[in-house]
Amino acid sequence: MPSDGYTYVCRFAVLEENVPRRFEVEGVPVSLVLTEKQVFAIHDVCSHSAVSLSEGEVEGCTVECWLHGSRFDLRTGNPLDPPATRPVPVYPVQIEDGCVYALVEGRSGR
Repeated sequence: MPSDGYTYVCRFAVLEENVPRRFEVEGVPVSLVLTEKQVFAIHDVCSHSAVSLSEGEVEGCTVECWLHGSRFDLRTGNPLDPPATRPVPVYPVQIEDGCVYALVEGRSGR
């Protein structure tokens, strides 16, 4: 079992390289991204326009918002391009026994 507070999100096998997938975790919209042999969990709502980041393109450790082109670092949530100026939350991930877990407890995504 993962550490306390982590919530089951999905089986690792459902993730595709560089394809974001949206999940609801503890009522929070989260995008899981498998890239560069790591799984990242990022809040699935762009801080600029409130659209789903899981509908964007992934390149390396970034995801691009499809609406206005802001890119966010999957490791930190920091915006790398305008028009976004505010970061989005990122969440710790654990993988155990072929399952992906994320820690979103106490995080509102704002």
